[in-house]
Amino acid sequence: MNRRTFIKSAAVFVGGTSVSLAIIDFLSPPHLAALAADSTMAAEQIKVYSVEKGAYVMTEKVIKSAAEWRQLLSPEEFHVLREQGTERPFTGKYDKHYEDGTYRCAGCGLDLYSSKDKFDSGTGWPSFTAAVADENVATKDDRSLFMTRTELLCARCDGHLGHVFDDGPAPTGKRHCINSVSLKFVASM
Repeated sequence: MNRRTFIKSAAVFVGGTSVSLAIIDFLSPPHLAALAADSTMAAEQIKVYSVEKGAYVMTEKVIKSAAEWRQLLSPEEFHVLREQGTERPFTGKYDKHYEDGTYRCAGCGLDLYSSKDKFDSGTGWPSFTAAVADENVATKDDRSLFMTRTELLCARCDGHLGHVFDDGPAPTGKRHCINSVSLKFVASM
């Protein structure tokens, strides 16, 4: 290796190290806290359906740390909504619940399901043929438990709700199998 190649290699190495150190320093907790507090950073806006307004509305995504979620949710709600847990079948308060109203996300209050779309699937979990609007519930591939399923998530806070299966009744043929603990019910007025 000649002197010129050695100097170029050393400059690239030193330059790369100083860039890496600058990035590490920028991502330190004080800098991240300042970024989070910066009011110019707007939360992501999403379009969802509001049952109360009977129309689509724009709302902000809800983003919280695990510590913030732990303060807001019960231990069981945290386990299901934030850690993709599942309540035992036939134990949830909404499995055999048939009052008229709307089922909302227990994490952020987003309207998710209507009682008119609820049915008894015999599985031990509240089941619905559809969400109040496709925009209110997100889906994601779930490859846990040695199988592939479609996970259902709240579109606003990304809370785990349950899974959707292709064995539901008409008109959709879908069964949204939801954990009761992921929901809060609001009766119709």
